[in-house]
Amino acid sequence: MSSSQEEERNMSTTTNKEEGYPQKKTSAFSGAILMMALFSLTIFLSAGLLFLIEPMFAKFVLPSFGGTPAVWTGSMMFFQAALLSSYLYVHATAAKLGARKQAVVHLVVMLLPLLVLPVAVPAQEWAPPAQSNPILWLLGLLLVSVGLPFFAVAATNPLIQRWLSETDHPASKDPYFLYVASNLGSVIGLLGYPLLVEPSLRLVSQGVMWSIGYVVLVVLVFASAVVLWRSPAPTTTTDSSSIEEEAPAGAPTRSPTAPTLLREGLTLTRRLRWIALAFVPSSLMLGVTAFITTDITPVPLLWVIPLSLYLFSFVIVFAPAVRMPALIHRGMVASLPIAIALVVVTMLTEMRNPYWLLILIHLLGFFVVAMVMHGELARDRPPARHLTEFYLWVAVGGMLGGVFNALIAPVVFNSVVEYPLAIILAGLLMPGAMLATLLRPQQQQPQHSHQQEQQQGDQQPTTAATDSSSSRPRLLDARFLDIALPLALGIVVAALSWGVDVILDPRWTSVAFGLLIGIGVGLCLWFAYSSSRPIRFGLGIAALIIAGTLTAGTTSLWQDRSFFGVYKVIGDEGTQNTEHTLTHGDTNHGAQIFDGSNPPTPTTYYHRTGPIGQLFDALPNDTARAPFATIGLGTGTMACYAQPGQQMTFYEIDPLVEKMARDPNLFTYLRDCPGDINVVLGDARLSLDRAADRQYGVIVADAFSSDAVPVHLMTREALDLYLAKLRSDGVMAYHISNRNLNLEPVLGNLARDRGLVCYTQFDGQVEGDPGKLVSHWVMMANKKEDLGSVPNDQRWRSCVVTSDPSDVWTDDFSNILSTFKWH
Repeated sequence: MSSSQEEERNMSTTTNKEEGYPQKKTSAFSGAILMMALFSLTIFLSAGLLFLIEPMFAKFVLPSFGGTPAVWTGSMMFFQAALLSSYLYVHATAAKLGARKQAVVHLVVMLLPLLVLPVAVPAQEWAPPAQSNPILWLLGLLLVSVGLPFFAVAATNPLIQRWLSETDHPASKDPYFLYVASNLGSVIGLLGYPLLVEPSLRLVSQGVMWSIGYVVLVVLVFASAVVLWRSPAPTTTTDSSSIEEEAPAGAPTRSPTAPTLLREGLTLTRRLRWIALAFVPSSLMLGVTAFITTDITPVPLLWVIPLSLYLFSFVIVFAPAVRMPALIHRGMVASLPIAIALVVVTMLTEMRNPYWLLILIHLLGFFVVAMVMHGELARDRPPARHLTEFYLWVAVGGMLGGVFNALIAPVVFNSVVEYPLAIILAGLLMPGAMLATLLRPQQQQPQHSHQQEQQQGDQQPTTAATDSSSSRPRLLDARFLDIALPLALGIVVAALSWGVDVILDPRWTSVAFGLLIGIGVGLCLWFAYSSSRPIRFGLGIAALIIAGTLTAGTTSLWQDRSFFGVYKVIGDEGTQNTEHTLTHGDTNHGAQIFDGSNPPTPTTYYHRTGPIGQLFDALPNDTARAPFATIGLGTGTMACYAQPGQQMTFYEIDPLVEKMARDPNLFTYLRDCPGDINVVLGDARLSLDRAADRQYGVIVADAFSSDAVPVHLMTREALDLYLAKLRSDGVMAYHISNRNLNLEPVLGNLARDRGLVCYTQFDGQVEGDPGKLVSHWVMMANKKEDLGSVPNDQRWRSCVVTSDPSDVWTDDFSNILSTFKWH
């Protein structure tokens, strides 16, 4: 080597030393960053695509399959099964083939869905025959149209994390932080569809856009596989060491039990604990959504908030830099009993105002529970070689939570019982050992007691050392008190509540009952913070809920539940002019005043002096006497607009509603109103399609007052169907009374698009008319003369339309956000 070359090499080495690192380290550091960026982007995109395809598919099939329970429960079950099967595929192939051979297999799996892209569901060809079970046709359509793409996309998250663990990347020992990218993608996909995709793209364009995204994902997965193949295998193994031991200096420590559990391997108890920790937030998310939209206020799209909080909790607990900060987790654990107590108080005392504060309390309580449960999952995650199995059991827990709430609870319970049940389970799963350490940090427990406590399935910290003979009596006493104290609490609260109801003046009953609930909740908090006994706290909450529910006064005459929600009929018997009211949450869906009149007098939104009564009074005789139909049964009030011998058909999707409307102890419209009344069960659009053309004089669409508006009944294609079933001089009437949505411009645009005349009335004149409610109606017809005297009535005005003539809802496009009343 010449002196000049030697000098150049020395200068280069000096320069690198001055910069603080050698050149090879710089290159390795850059490669590690690029690998992390690539893997994170791949997982992020896959999660976003996953949460986009589910609502998009629902819009594809809704016109042909309708909104029956079999459709949405079948869809949910398919997606859950596909998710689990994809996780099982990842786990099995990783165990049998190893990451590098698995990458080859998965690239083939990723390429197969290209054969069925772009996503375009042939729903018309797959529409089920009239007498067949739609679930079989739906499952076949799901499998053919989106089964392969969904399976491939769902497998990406655990797969990429496993691939990272098989490289020499510094983070390969604990790749779980990539779960953050997955959940961020899920949140963006979840919010992006109703906020950005649905309002701006036609359904066909949505399918093309999703397909382009899938092609990009294939490229990213291929690039990730190349990086995996070119990366050296990890130089160290994590199989015999815990994640805590691998954590860098300054990282928060894990639970005291985790290292021992990791060394012991994956036991059945540990797997069941993962399932339980995943089950509770999944069930609670659906439960709090149903409770808020049913018992507090029916706000459309409110379900997005709990689901976003659910996903965001994963983002926090699997945060990459700090690995579930101990401070955050401890704060959540410390606040968990208080959060549960606040939720229970609002439920048992039936607080309803201010509704925004109640929503905030319930959402906050849910978020704290999700943070604690998911935080415990993050703290107990196994070494990377068990990563795929960990995600598999977490997916099982989440699926069981969804199945329990969506399929089992509506059949077993007649109210939203699954919500308080999930709250009780959250209390039972509270990490009592950590809570005790937080409250009494000076009393550090020997690690052996923590290990023994976890293995026994009881998280109660003991102050005993290892002398089993001296600790056994105290342990038995504690477990006895875990049952005895909550039981005594429930009995005392129930007895005192009954006594208060009998002895005190009714004006003071609610105050005394609230005081009892407050004292009971305080005792439950004492169980949590003084004794640090999760079982005692959870059972105490359970006893309080049962006692409070059994002794709470109610005016319900009937209550039941279907897949569409909880229905309740309220009223006071034995009084003059007894009134029965059907409610769904706090929304009135019809009422009847039993004042001896026969036939009964239409009330609420259907009052004779209201818009629908005015219409029937104004219609020409030929139209008024022709057969007419109503979409939505409710209490059956519209039956009293039928004249003797006139045919009248209700199209109702929920069999439970028909059962309630035909019960003479609740409502008698169907029995006592004149006319030949018929009820057709099933999705109204599908049922109407099978009806004879040109037979109806009037079709009343009465399905738009709740939080879940059936959009497929308010599109261009739906209106064309209605017009085909109406006589040439027939009238279309829409009832659009809704506290949160202004649907008038949607109907005005539809009428303009089809060249119809459109009139509307918002009727707020209810004083002096018993049983009448404020209502908003829209009427359409081919020409003004078909509406009789309505166009000349000053109470009616022309419908509002938007400036863009192409702004028309179709089966291919709708924008529910444009109808929100932002106040």
